[in-house]
Amino acid sequence: MGRIIAIANQKGGVGKTTTAINLSACLAEAGQRVLAVDFDPQGNATTGLGFEKGYMDKTVYELLMDECKIDECIVREVQENLDVLPSDVNLAGAEIELLDEPGKESLLKNELVKVGDEYDFIIIDCPPSLSLLTINALTAADTVLVPIQCEYYALEGLTQIMQTIDLVKKKLNPKLELEGVVFTMYDARTNLSLQVVENVKSHLNKTIYKTIIPRNVRLAEAPSHGMPINLYDTRSTGAESYRMLAAEVISRGEV
Repeated sequence: MGRIIAIANQKGGVGKTTTAINLSACLAEAGQRVLAVDFDPQGNATTGLGFEKGYMDKTVYELLMDECKIDECIVREVQENLDVLPSDVNLAGAEIELLDEPGKESLLKNELVKVGDEYDFIIIDCPPSLSLLTINALTAADTVLVPIQCEYYALEGLTQIMQTIDLVKKKLNPKLELEGVVFTMYDARTNLSLQVVENVKSHLNKTIYKTIIPRNVRLAEAPSHGMPINLYDTRSTGAESYRMLAAEVISRGEV
C-alpha cells in the first residue's frame, strides 16, 4: 500500500492545489507511481493537470455515489507514472446526498484501499474548509501536508488544521500524523515572509520541510495552460522547488 498524503489547510489561497499538482507531478518525474486525487468541488487540480471540467462522465463524485468503480474513474498516464482521479462541481452536492449514509466518513478510504498497491504515493487535494469531504480525506490518509502562505495570519490557519487532525485521529483514524508544513509564496524581499517562517518554526519542531516554495510567475501561469510546472517551465525556480520538495517527501518515507 502506497503512502496516502492529504494536502490540507482550512484557509484558502495558501497554495494547496498548486502543491498537490506539482508535488504529484514531481514525484512521478522522480520515478514514483502516483495517483493525484482531486477532492475539491472547485476541481482546480483537475484543470491544472489538463482536463476540462464538465466533460468527464466519471469523477470522484460518481465514485462516492457508487455509480462507478474506482478503476473506471481513474485517468491513466496523464504524464509518465501519474494517474488522476478527477473532480468537478457535482462533488459539492455529495455532502448533502451522503448525510444519512452509514460510514460516510470512510467512503474515500474504502475506495483507495482497492488501488493502494498500484501506487507509491496517493496525493489528495482537500477543499479549503472543514467539511465531510475533508474528513473523508483525513480518514483515508496516512499523513497531512499543510501548505502555509508566508503572511500574517499563517499561524491561525495552522492552529485550526492541527486541531482538526487531532480530532480525526481520536475519532476516525488513529494512525493519522502530520507529514509536515511547507511554506509557500515566499518573498525573499519582505521581512514579513522571514518573520512568518521564524514564528512557525518556534511553534513547531521537526515537522517543517526545508524546501520553501517562492513566489514565482511561471508557477502562477502553469495551471492556466493545464500543465504542472515541471512540464510548463522545467528550469523555473518553481519547478526546482517542487522537485526538492518531492525529494524530501520521498526521503521522509525512507527514514
